[in-house]
Amino acid sequence: MNIKKAILEKSPVFIQNIAITIYNNYLYRKRHNGKYKTLFNHYSNIENKTKEQINKEIIKIKTDFLDYATSKSAWYGNFKNQPLENFPFLEKSDIVNNLDKIATISEKQGSISLTGGTTGTSMKVIYTNDDIIERQAILDSFRARFGYKLGKKTAWFSGKNIVRDKDIKNGNCYRDDWINNIRFFSTFYISSKNFSIYWNSFTKFSPEYIVGFPSSLYELCNFAKQNGLSYRGHVKVFFPTAENMLDEQKSTIKSVLGCEIVDQYASSEGAPFILQCQKGNLHIHPYTGIFEVLDENNNPSLEGNLVVTSFHTHGTPLIRYQVGDTIKLAPENYQCPCDSHFPVVQSIIGRNNDFIWSQERGRVNLGNISNCTKDVNGIEYFQIKQYKPEEIFVEIVKNNNFTELDQETFVKNIIDRIGNKIKINLATVDEIPKEKSGKYRIVKNFIDFQKT
Repeated sequence: MNIKKAILEKSPVFIQNIAITIYNNYLYRKRHNGKYKTLFNHYSNIENKTKEQINKEIIKIKTDFLDYATSKSAWYGNFKNQPLENFPFLEKSDIVNNLDKIATISEKQGSISLTGGTTGTSMKVIYTNDDIIERQAILDSFRARFGYKLGKKTAWFSGKNIVRDKDIKNGNCYRDDWINNIRFFSTFYISSKNFSIYWNSFTKFSPEYIVGFPSSLYELCNFAKQNGLSYRGHVKVFFPTAENMLDEQKSTIKSVLGCEIVDQYASSEGAPFILQCQKGNLHIHPYTGIFEVLDENNNPSLEGNLVVTSFHTHGTPLIRYQVGDTIKLAPENYQCPCDSHFPVVQSIIGRNNDFIWSQERGRVNLGNISNCTKDVNGIEYFQIKQYKPEEIFVEIVKNNNFTELDQETFVKNIIDRIGNKIKINLATVDEIPKEKSGKYRIVKNFIDFQKT
């Protein structure tokens, strides 16, 4: 048993909070070291530059990064002085199976980041310390525009496995970082049964800011809404992470907490950033990498699969990396009211397998599926799985308000979206397991489209 696991399983909560506080403070000091202040100031003012200045600087950053990768990485050694479009696509399986060839440093020389594996493949990448510091400076400068800085009271909902079964029984669903004023809520135990534990802990803490999984915060707010509760504190901003946020989630969270929601996009493996401006639009941050949006034939398109080249992945260079997400760009001539010259993303559609395939309707995306509960009472959770085109499996967790009429309406809503030719297998269950990361997924598509 390692030290971290031993502390979690054997120590009292008070000792765990001390350990978490000390460890987090160590991490934050590491991430705010070296050139952090200079980089923070640089990225805080970077959008004031002209379009010509931005393009010139990005060309140099791109050239320097590709030169570094082709000189240091065995995987890219044969592409020295080649244009970006000549590089092969990089897939998750390449990183899983060939990390030693792709990486430019050893695990001991850098820091390891592990992905949760919600898309079927869990993997690790290696960051250099300089890349960690620079990415932190970018993220902090973004959040600072909305008033946030480290030390302000923050509730964090992420996949940290920090709470035990016995803690929940004792009414504890979180751990605290006392120095940095952060309360980490476990996302693994949120349910109607445990709602009062979470709600009381959340309202007593009364955070100014919230960071984390939108699906987890939505669960908490949805249960509050069902119980006729509203939040009496004042949350300024919720920064969602790791998931594509649905309209229903935004509406419920805003109605319960009354907070502003400011979106961002990146990935634990190091994808470049897409960040929301103060006018509400999402912008590609070109200083963090190159975004290619490609159609099914790998031709440039306004809407399609996202392929990224990330400038801050020197430890494990990500060049033309297939993230597995789909996005839609705004027209090239669109000018955001914020006056930024950074490209605008019209929408982040989400994971490429977060859809139901219908022979009648084609891909029915996650946003449409999530709306199947409209005018339906008594469904706490639902999940749809598809293994083959002609049928789906729907599991629901219901409460006492769920009636036969609600079931008929729910099924009708599904049929309205996917058509009549798909067999619907409906079952009620006591629980729908979350992913290893602590995330909850509405749709899981297992169809191998290369074989269909």
